[in-house]
Amino acid sequence: MNQSRWPQWLPLREDLQELVPYGAPQLPSLAQLNTNENPYPPSRELVQAIAKRVEEVAGSLNRYPDREAIDLRSALANFLNELSGLHLSAKQIWAANGSNEVIQSLFLAFGGRGALGFTPSYSMHPLIARVTGTSWINGERREDFTIDAIAASAQILSTRASLIFVTTPNNPTGTAISLTDLEIMAKAAGSVGGLLVVDEAYAEFSQEHSALDLLEKYPHLVVIRTMSKAFAFAGARVGYLAGDEEVVNAMQIVRLPYHLSALTQAVALVALEHRKELLSAVETLIASRQWVSRQLESLGVKVVPSSANFLLFTVPSSQEIWQSLLDQGVLVRDVGLSGYLRVTIGNEAENERFISALRNSLGGK
Repeated sequence: MNQSRWPQWLPLREDLQELVPYGAPQLPSLAQLNTNENPYPPSRELVQAIAKRVEEVAGSLNRYPDREAIDLRSALANFLNELSGLHLSAKQIWAANGSNEVIQSLFLAFGGRGALGFTPSYSMHPLIARVTGTSWINGERREDFTIDAIAASAQILSTRASLIFVTTPNNPTGTAISLTDLEIMAKAAGSVGGLLVVDEAYAEFSQEHSALDLLEKYPHLVVIRTMSKAFAFAGARVGYLAGDEEVVNAMQIVRLPYHLSALTQAVALVALEHRKELLSAVETLIASRQWVSRQLESLGVKVVPSSANFLLFTVPSSQEIWQSLLDQGVLVRDVGLSGYLRVTIGNEAENERFISALRNSLGGK
C-alpha cells in the first residue's frame, strides 16, 4: 500500500516523496529571532537610492538582463579585495539568487562522487544534495560541535567525495574553524581530486581569518558568501562564490539562463556602493551577541561559543520552551538538536524581550 502523502497520479520522484519543503516558520511575533536576519533595515537614504536605480532599470525591463552579471561580479570582486588584500577579478566570482542557488549549482556541476559535510551544519546542504541526486555523507564533529581537522581529513581521504562542505561560522552552532585547520582539510581535498567548499555566510561576524586567504594557493577551494546576513539584504536574494576561474566556468554549464534579474543586479550594486552603512551594524550585533550570551549564562543556560549573529543554547525541553517563547511573542528556531534552541541576535528591544520571555519559560530564574 502506498503510504505517501502525495496522490498516486502525481509522478513525483520516489526519493523525494518523504521530504517536506524547507523553511523556518513564518509566524506572527513581536520578536522574530529565528532566521538569522539582520534586524536593522536600510536607511531612508539607501531606500531612496534603490528606488532611483530601480526606476532607471525599469525602462528597459522588456530586455533580458546581463546574462553574465559582469558589473555585479566586478563590484563583488572589488569588495572582497578590500577585505582580503587579494586581486580577484570578475572571472573568479559567481553570483546567484542567494547562496542556496550557488550551492545547488555546485552539486549539479561537481557532485558526481558524492558530497561530505560535517553535521550538524546547514540543513540545506544535504537537502539540496538529495534533490540534485547527489549522494550525501554525514561527517563527524566533536561533542562540542567543533571540527577535528585531522579526523576530518581522514574522512575526506576515505570517502573520496568530490565535494566537501565546511560551514564556518557553522549554522546552527556558531562555531568557527581556524585558517590552519581549513588548510589541512584543503590539502586532503586536493589529494582526492575534490573541491573544498567553505560556506562563509556569517564570516563578517567572526574574528577568524577568511578562507579567501587560501584561494591563491588552492585552486580547488571555493568560498561562498551572501548579502543576506551582515549586509542586511536578505530580501534581495544575492549570494556569490569566489574561486578559481575554471570553477566559475564550470558553474556556467549548469546555470539557468538569465538567472539574475536586472532588478536584482541593480539593487545589489546599490547595496555595495553603500556597504559601509550596511556593514556598520556588524560591531553592534557582535556586542549584542556577547550581552545575550552573558544573560543566558546568568539564567543557568549553557551557550555554545558563537562567531555568528546567533546563539545555540541548552533548554530542558526544546518543543515546550519554543512554544512558551512563542506564546510570549518571541519566535526562535528549533533546529532539531534535542535540548537546544537557536536565537538570532536582534535589536536591543528584541534581545531584552527574548531574555525576559526565556526567564519566564524557565520558571522565573
